[in-house]
Amino acid sequence: MTVVRFAPSPTGRLHVGNARTALVTWLHGRKRAGTCILRFDDTDTNRSSEAYVDAIRDDLAWLGLDWDQEQRQSARVDRYADTIERLKSSGRIYPCYESEEELALKRASLLSRGLPPLYDRAALSLSASERQAFEAEGRSPHWRFRLEPTPIAWTDLVRGPISFSGADLSDPVVIREDGSPLYHICSVIDDIDMGVTDVVRGEDHVSNTATHIQMFEALDAPIPRFAHLALLSAADGQGLSKRGGSMSLGDLRDDEGIEPAALRSLLARIGTSDPVEPVEDIDALVATFDFARFGRATARFDIAELLRINARIVHGMSFERARDGLIAAGLPEADEAFWAAVRPNISRIKEAGEWWAIAKEPIEPVIEDEEFAHAAAELLPPEPWTAQTWAQWTGAIKEATGRKGKSLFMPLRMALTGRQHGPELAELLVLIGRDRTLDRLSGRRA
Repeated sequence: MTVVRFAPSPTGRLHVGNARTALVTWLHGRKRAGTCILRFDDTDTNRSSEAYVDAIRDDLAWLGLDWDQEQRQSARVDRYADTIERLKSSGRIYPCYESEEELALKRASLLSRGLPPLYDRAALSLSASERQAFEAEGRSPHWRFRLEPTPIAWTDLVRGPISFSGADLSDPVVIREDGSPLYHICSVIDDIDMGVTDVVRGEDHVSNTATHIQMFEALDAPIPRFAHLALLSAADGQGLSKRGGSMSLGDLRDDEGIEPAALRSLLARIGTSDPVEPVEDIDALVATFDFARFGRATARFDIAELLRINARIVHGMSFERARDGLIAAGLPEADEAFWAAVRPNISRIKEAGEWWAIAKEPIEPVIEDEEFAHAAAELLPPEPWTAQTWAQWTGAIKEATGRKGKSLFMPLRMALTGRQHGPELAELLVLIGRDRTLDRLSGRRA
């Protein structure tokens, strides 16, 4: 039974990089008919917020991801404490009394000599009396996990064989000076207790995974499979920051008007050997998911590419699918005929508002030839109008004036819409209506 988890920290809005990890984790879990867990890493009470918990839930639901379980690390503090005491008793977690300034000096000294900035384990040689003396000074220890100087190896689902030596890694800090546990140890304990079999994370966590493997071993627990995704970069090659405003899901949804299917389509295929194509049905993404398709090269997240995919999603969207978006855009009166007319000319649903205003609200018509506009007005067919009215009308204008092609159609488009490009006038004309059409051909704002 495959068990996967996505474990965001509720310290900010969900960013596209996090969303990609969530989506890939979910697709892998669903492809293997497994259990998908949403686990909030909320032990940092100073930075975690319930507002962000709610926002992350909403963003994931908007993306189309559902979860079989939801867990909160803040509810598991006692469990962490019990396991940590076990590791302390076995000597795998030990207290350290260096201040941040002292540690920074040690790192700087090692770097200046061309050496890796590994912790020197000076704390392991402290006597009981020396520890007591530090604590008498008011120093509270932070605690590190003691790595064994042995090989650490695994076959990554994306990167293939990976190996480290415990001797080349720095003992990670797992407990803060205030006694609160850090991500590393909490994540391992959670994965053990929740039976997680597959862990998906960014490639910046590869060395963390090496230390986590030794934590699993120290707790006599099975080691999950790991998949380390190549990091995302912007189209200009710059890294994507979690605090990068416009790259949050909330901004992409609310400000950019991106459809969830468009974002899923890009995030599911970016960094793979597959072409990025718009895929409406999330089950189709599940069916084709395979870690073997992912490469190790940095994946480029291009907002322009996302907008192109979004446009293709919108162009194929039914009125029923678009209705809620049209209402959100302030167009509750928009009907299926309107949507069919404007859909091919917009890349985001909210852009329909511009064409609603052109069809239904006063605009300044552009009259290039008053004599031609007058002749066209005289030839307007009577109502009721249908999709065939445009062809009937322009056929009569062509016969009466001798005009054809661009010289016929462009003056009419400019008079009726004030735009050189836009939806097919055969459909738009019906929406504008005869009275408004007459006014616009007369040069009146209507």
